Amino acid sequence: MTLPLFFFYVFSAVAVAAAFMVISARNPVHAVLFLILTFVNAAGLFMLAGAEFLALLLIVVYVGAVAVLFLFVVMMLDVDFAELKSGLLQYAPIGILVGLVLLLELLLVAGSTFISPEIGGGAALPIDNTIENTRALGQVLYTRYVFLFQGAAAVLLVAMIGAIVLTLRHRPGIKRQSTAAQIGRKPSETLKVVKVKSGQGL
Repeated sequence: MTLPLFFFYVFSAVAVAAAFMVISARNPVHAVLFLILTFVNAAGLFMLAGAEFLALLLIVVYVGAVAVLFLFVVMMLDVDFAELKSGLLQYAPIGILVGLVLLLELLLVAGSTFISPEIGGGAALPIDNTIENTRALGQVLYTRYVFLFQGAAAVLLVAMIGAIVLTLRHRPGIKRQSTAAQIGRKPSETLKVVKVKSGQGL
């Protein structure tokens, strides 16, 4: 066994184990920490594949910004996770259906290499050694796969909106600003003219 193959198995095993702990950890802070561990090992796999730009991007953007942001948000928000999990059973059939569809897609992708081994090599782009790795990645991403890139951005936007909607709780007794009420108010609602006789003022 060569040294790169050994590190590949180590990074892969740790990444899969950490990803499983993300979804099975009871404490959300521990889940975020396991997510950071998953990102670090995925960056190691990218380094072994020769994609150093993606590895550093994964460390700087996801570990250094997104995962740390998740950690601070989970630690600072007073989220009642018992209340969120109370209605889990009513969404279980939809979750199982989505999980089965994703499992079927993964099996089809994994089985296609055994059924038709030429599929994997047919979709590969020729390697141009005259330009840098980062420049080649940008040219392919923003030309050939630009619609898929925009679709991934839309999925992330929907996920962000969904996370905000799920964690937003209106607590009673807290004053909130209503911009529409402020703009639509009338002078009679905010200003009261009182005629004070001479000598009766403050």
